[in-house]
Amino acid sequence: MPINIYIDNFERIDYLCEDIWDLPNQIDSLEKWLQTKGVILPKGSYVADIGFDIRKDATGGGAVLSSESMKIMGDIGMDVYFSEYPESSE
Repeated sequence: MPINIYIDNFERIDYLCEDIWDLPNQIDSLEKWLQTKGVILPKGSYVADIGFDIRKDATGGGAVLSSESMKIMGDIGMDVYFSEYPESSE
């Protein structure tokens, strides 16, 4: 499921990062999507549901959602859901 982008009524708009479950790569893909496709969406009620898996070897750090991306989400009315899943098979 990694990133399912939909209108609040569950109508799918896009699907990103199939088979990519690590949050840093997902956030990077979401930011690129927001800058190219998300920014042109009309104001509405959208969701970016990010399904992620905790990195086993993580030692801190990780994904950063930029203020520019947060501004775009605010402008179009997008919320982010973080859906944690048990260890995925890689």
